Amino acid sequence: MKLISFTDGGARGNPGPAGIGAVLYDEKKKMVAEFSRYLGETTNNQAEYRALIMAIEKAKEQGADELECFLDSELVVKQLNREYKVKNQELAPLFLKIHNLSLGFKKITFHHVPREKNKEADRLANEAMDRMKD
Repeated sequence: MKLISFTDGGARGNPGPAGIGAVLYDEKKKMVAEFSRYLGETTNNQAEYRALIMAIEKAKEQGADELECFLDSELVVKQLNREYKVKNQELAPLFLKIHNLSLGFKKITFHHVPREKNKEADRLANEAMDRMKD
């Protein structure tokens, strides 16, 4: 089964109070699930990675064996697609976790999308930051 994820992470301040959001769709573009979580103090990039980790874990729980991931963080997408090296020491373990989680799928892809095409995940991440607890 193939699922499609849209994820977003953000921090108010960098670092600052952070939240993540993710939406999973089936191949017919029907929403399967949506998630959000407040992270505490972290950076924007760490939040972007953590949002994707949450989406990958939830997709696996839903029984997906293929996952197409859309993020509005060009940096994270280019790192995951091996176009950029991961130089930040805080991002390296998150990158490794995604790599390891990816091994559980027949196919997983990472794509950059403009922020305007990632509104649901952005809304969820902002709601999580507004709650500041979970």
